[in-house]
Amino acid sequence: MRFDLPTLYFLAIGTLVLSSLMTFWERYARPLRRHELGMLAGAYATLAAGCGLALGRSLFPGAIGAGLANIVMLCGYLLVFQAAARLAGRSHVPMIGVILGFQVLVWAVGGARWQTVIWTYASAFPIGLVSGLTAWELLRNGRLRVLRSHRIAVAFAAMHCFTYMLRAIVLPVLEPQGGAGLLALSSFATMYEGVLYSVGLPMALLALVREEAHDQLLQASHTDYLTGLGNRRWFFKEAERRIGSMGADGRTFMLAFDLDHFKSINDRFGHATGDEVLKRFAGFVRRSVGPSAILARIGGEEFVALLPCRSDVEAAAIAQQVVNGFAAIDIGGEYGEDVKATVSIGIAELGCDGDTLAELLAAADAALYRAKGSGRNRVEPA
Repeated sequence: MRFDLPTLYFLAIGTLVLSSLMTFWERYARPLRRHELGMLAGAYATLAAGCGLALGRSLFPGAIGAGLANIVMLCGYLLVFQAAARLAGRSHVPMIGVILGFQVLVWAVGGARWQTVIWTYASAFPIGLVSGLTAWELLRNGRLRVLRSHRIAVAFAAMHCFTYMLRAIVLPVLEPQGGAGLLALSSFATMYEGVLYSVGLPMALLALVREEAHDQLLQASHTDYLTGLGNRRWFFKEAERRIGSMGADGRTFMLAFDLDHFKSINDRFGHATGDEVLKRFAGFVRRSVGPSAILARIGGEEFVALLPCRSDVEAAAIAQQVVNGFAAIDIGGEYGEDVKATVSIGIAELGCDGDTLAELLAAADAALYRAKGSGRNRVEPA
């Protein structure tokens, strides 16, 4: 089956309209990305309108049809670029204005005299440039980089950039040798790739937004809502994985934390102050144990950390630093009071005080209860 250029244009228009409708509908299921999805839906509709104008550009006098089609299509690509930037919390409105203004100037100044040259070559350059910028925006989005659809979206944007840059830069060099046949083949190849783009990029971006939403739900299910630390379920999963992947030379310690007299703090100063104590402790202990520790809140005022240390002396020093440092923190109460809170800590070492996660946690808990029974605000080793 062979397709001529008008057929490919109609295919691109149909797929872009369908992508626009699907993306617009997705806004209702993804409220956190409502703005970006709306922008993408508008971008695909604008690209479809640009393709329609390109198909009927000969109906307009002079260079108006070609110039209008190119500007409208460029607006669609610029909207895709801005939406990709917004996915990372960025915006490029000034750059978009410069690119669009420059292309309008090109058509206004040279459209009447060099319509064919601008349509064939110069109109392709800003489209290739903006598609490359879109690929770059997606590529450097750290929040989306871990998702499976990320590479597909980057690949489609980069492929479109490559296709249009070939048309803008390489084709003018080869066209004198290839003649009209090469130009016709280039137009067909560009339009064929455009049809692939009109299907592939919208589907990849929809998949990306859906994966992001799923990842956020999964993250929320593993996170303690108040402190932002991992919850009990997450801790046992990550700690088992860490223990299972340890080398023979690694030394790992469990630290069990319990805030002293926490019920009294709630009763005296209110639950809002108690929540603030928990949040302040979570932030302080996170900084104290370091990024390599697996830290979680597993109960009301109970926290645990699994961390690598070179020796029991180092583990005890970290625990004592937490005890001393947290006791020195002044926490503002609900009504302006200065609230002091302390913590007791039990320490257990893997292989010495227990060979499994359950045994290690039990040993650390036993040491913790001895610390609380011995006056609190102290460290007790198993």
